Amino acid sequence: MTTTVLLVPTGVANTASVAAAFRRLGCEVRPVNGARELVDAARVVLPGVGAFGAAMRRLHELELTAPLRERIAAGRPLLAICLGLQLLCEASDESPGVEGLGAVPATVRRFAGPQRVPQLGWNHIEAAPGGLVEPGHAWFANSYRLDAVPAGCRGAVSDHGGSFVAAFERGSLLACQFHPELSGAYGQRLLTRWLAAAEVR
Repeated sequence: MTTTVLLVPTGVANTASVAAAFRRLGCEVRPVNGARELVDAARVVLPGVGAFGAAMRRLHELELTAPLRERIAAGRPLLAICLGLQLLCEASDESPGVEGLGAVPATVRRFAGPQRVPQLGWNHIEAAPGGLVEPGHAWFANSYRLDAVPAGCRGAVSDHGGSFVAAFERGSLLACQFHPELSGAYGQRLLTRWLAAAEVR
């Protein structure tokens, strides 16, 4: 049986690279088609490259905000990538006054200090054993970040002018600030583990 992965159409993501990464693993990949499918599907990916406010507006236009919150609350497998991780938070400094999905009680902050912004390229990830995310190097492209691992989550961190959250896991939710689809063998191993974990839920 072919494994199906659904992509949330945020309108600000390069979904072609995400789809290609999953197709290399033998998956069928297609956009989410409606609220009920978003809630009930076996595997959903929330990708994103771009602005927090623009992505949330698109989710509202497609009437997918409430179904996403319902899916997260129900513990259905969800992989959030880059901006997708940030959309899980309550708010972002990038788009003042715009409400996020609120699955994480935190505000996303812009990198501060003399380091280059945006962070663009490979960075090392520190992760404790036992989770889906392993130590290694992954590809990042971000100007904003989550400062601390949310309470009750297993986290992985990286450093760019100070520690920030590279990824976190909570039940069937995996959120990555980096791009596993652009992270070579490291990212491919992570996507494989995520697919396997979703299979047993």
